[in-house]
Amino acid sequence: MITSATWLAVTVGAILVNNYVLCQFLGICPFLGVSKKVDTALGMGLAVTFVMGIASVFTWLVQKLLVALGIEYLQTIAFILVIAALVQLIEMTLKKFMPSLYSALGVYLPLITTNCAVLGVAILNIQSFGVVGGLSLLASFLNAVFSGLGFLLAILLLAGIRERMDVDAVPKPFKGFPITLITASIMSMAFVAFGGLLG
Repeated sequence: MITSATWLAVTVGAILVNNYVLCQFLGICPFLGVSKKVDTALGMGLAVTFVMGIASVFTWLVQKLLVALGIEYLQTIAFILVIAALVQLIEMTLKKFMPSLYSALGVYLPLITTNCAVLGVAILNIQSFGVVGGLSLLASFLNAVFSGLGFLLAILLLAGIRERMDVDAVPKPFKGFPITLITASIMSMAFVAFGGLLG
């Protein structure tokens, strides 16, 4: 039985304490590449959250099948195939219904397939909440969604700061990517400090 305290720990842990981008440094490529504007960052964050949530369900089920067949060593390959199929589905949907967002995300949308944060969530869910950990599919799904929301929070914060820095007087040597890296580093230190929330 999972208590409400456990759910709170999973929620706070996934969004703030164990933030995949700022604390575990997974998914840095889209985090830095798509965070120039808030609207594209929002689109990428929502796409990653969606893929993480749906991928966690499918990978949990695929892992059950792999264990039943005795071929769990194919886990990583199977998970990448599941994630690639989901990203392809999102890409086709965005191209048809939101062409402006599709163009704004550019090459970073297909890169969700190889986004190590998405794969990391799927694998860690299996170890912590899935077949190995013995907890439920629901716990795995919620951890993935909250992890995606943590990614969304991080990318939106960085995008907002970067938009603000575009109009501020930043010293010439720090303009562009250097100040972005410094900003991400400071954000990372702030998120690591959230570790005290869970004791």
